[in-house]
Amino acid sequence: MKVWVDLSNSPHPLLFAPIVARLEGLGHAVRITARDNAQTVELARQRWPRLDLIGGPSLGGRAAKGRSMLDRIRRLASWAGAERPDVALSHNSYAQIVAARAIGVHTVTAMDYEHQPANHLAFRLAHTVLLPEALADAGVRRQGATPRKLRLYAGLKEEIYLGDFEPDRGVLAAAGVERGRDGVVVVARTPPSGALYHRSDNPLFVEALRAISGAPHARCVVLARRPDQREAIAALSLPNVVVPERAVDARSLMHASDLILGAGGTMTREGALLGVPTLSLFAGRTPAVDQWLCDRGALRRVSAIEDLPPVRRRPAEPRDPAELRARSDRLVGEFVTAVLDAPRTVQPAATAAHAHG
Repeated sequence: MKVWVDLSNSPHPLLFAPIVARLEGLGHAVRITARDNAQTVELARQRWPRLDLIGGPSLGGRAAKGRSMLDRIRRLASWAGAERPDVALSHNSYAQIVAARAIGVHTVTAMDYEHQPANHLAFRLAHTVLLPEALADAGVRRQGATPRKLRLYAGLKEEIYLGDFEPDRGVLAAAGVERGRDGVVVVARTPPSGALYHRSDNPLFVEALRAISGAPHARCVVLARRPDQREAIAALSLPNVVVPERAVDARSLMHASDLILGAGGTMTREGALLGVPTLSLFAGRTPAVDQWLCDRGALRRVSAIEDLPPVRRRPAEPRDPAELRARSDRLVGEFVTAVLDAPRTVQPAATAAHAHG
């Protein structure tokens, strides 16, 4: 079987690396496409130097985003028409899903945020939808994830990321941080500004950075998503704050930290699953997967600066990587099974619509 994996955002190379390795280990061919967005290509090429780069970051405004999306759909459909994959796999890569359906390729998509408006498109077009059990009662059926195509898995997708994790003990030095004898390391992830599901600003994130930077014993590493975020934070001239210019090993960095501030989703959940004290400053509607972690005491929501706890050393060591690997192995198996269960041929979208018309 030839499997086409499309990477459209920074977390996707980490998510699909163990899945691709499992598929290739079983003798299947995997082809990778990636969108030049945030750190996606930089992280992907560390794993797959020969990937095909198709499309770039979305421009500002809905009309520009729409034109960018349509252009990528056309280019992906042309690429897939030449490659002739048997199945397309992504984490809600809308362009891939539309392109694959248009040329008759079975589509498997995963997602874990029920408030994403584009779910209505992705879930309806995809043949198989993989969701964490936390979303079972989150209204995903109304978005098109019908029982016929829905597969639920126990746990979170971020547990897959942690399956091949071995902490890099030199990550603090690589990030330009010295803990010192009494120092406390804080890792902060910027908001997903520009995402469809997060149109508002997040002033709480900047307030939290100001508060932490004022603590003389704190050292804060801010992981920005884009150059404009990096420049904006640097312009604040906050003491004790470092903003790396290149992608760093975020998992190792969080593993070495005492506190994580997450204004987005994926890295926030990774930190919580690692067992490091993690605060969510996400300004959007609370995802079901975040609530799942909150209910288990692994994550804490912060909605006002007054809720920010004192910055101090973590009370315990992070979770054992061996435990993380065991959970990852099971989830990788579920994703791979969903891919291998796909039929080799399906009708193109236009033909299917005509047949049911």
